[in-house]
Amino acid sequence: METGEVEKLSFGRGERAVTRKEIQWIQTGVSDCVIDGTRFARNIQAAIEELNKEGYEVVIVTMTTSGQYDWRQKLSNNPAGGYGWGYGFSYTSGANIIAKRMTTKDVS
Repeated sequence: METGEVEKLSFGRGERAVTRKEIQWIQTGVSDCVIDGTRFARNIQAAIEELNKEGYEVVIVTMTTSGQYDWRQKLSNNPAGGYGWGYGFSYTSGANIIAKRMTTKDVS
């Protein structure tokens, strides 16, 4: 990648652009287990506002967690065995909103 700088070459052979190597992240796909956090937050807020309009008070909001994993094993005829690998992770997949109906005593 060019830096915008120019360096002079030796023996008066002119100039050349200064470059540097740079590692850049390139998205190669879309995860099937990553939520849209902004939309998720908006949906929770809208649900809470709707419950409030209907006379409910939100007591607690808890997240629902799901998980994903994968593994492979490579066996060998070698008596020393083979090898394997695996991974696992969790992610937020939903929310539970617990609310109670407000009475006239609760609303002051």
